[in-house]
Amino acid sequence: MALAYALPAHQPVTKQEHTVASQLIIQAMDRVPIVSPGDNLQQLIETSLINNQVCLQDGDILVLAQKIVSKSEGCLIDLNQVEPSLEALALAKKVDKDPRLVDVILSQSKALIRQVKGVLITQHIRGWVMANAGIDASNVHSKEGQENVLLLPKNPDHSCKVLRDGLYQSLGVKVAVIINDSFGRPWRLGTTGVAIGAAGLPSLWDRRGDVDLFGRKLL
Repeated sequence: MALAYALPAHQPVTKQEHTVASQLIIQAMDRVPIVSPGDNLQQLIETSLINNQVCLQDGDILVLAQKIVSKSEGCLIDLNQVEPSLEALALAKKVDKDPRLVDVILSQSKALIRQVKGVLITQHIRGWVMANAGIDASNVHSKEGQENVLLLPKNPDHSCKVLRDGLYQSLGVKVAVIINDSFGRPWRLGTTGVAIGAAGLPSLWDRRGDVDLFGRKLL
């Protein structure tokens, strides 16, 4: 979980107002506990802020890792409880993956983009194009006899709004909340952070009609 100070989150960006913060301060929260299903994420955040001696102000931005949101919301599936479909069995053989995992991936996808050995790229039901529909088991706890995998939050924008509203009610500050996930990029090594949910700040800045430094109109 990270805390970033930037553009005032409660002021939307318009074509007439191009205010940009002169500095960006990012502070990672230390001593954040392992999150489990059913945990109150707002309380966890507030406790973490106290432990790190951080006092939120209007316009601050909270950036949360997708996994702690998914874990708190119980977005877990035990692969031992999955009976793979015939489609999943056939696709799993093609991509050399666990058919139970493939079945879960298909349940969270609306289109298959690429399927080769070791690689399964899909379009998630919420529109993102990503590997394995964003499902994985890294840093996911499983009790004895379980093989848990973690899904993305069902409605990341709503999750952000609930947290933002709760923090305002509790702390009296207007902050923005972003849920960040790691995405791979085609033909590139490594990952990049992508905001899959947001509340309290503009997700898209429409610059059409503006001009660049040399007077060229942006289309």
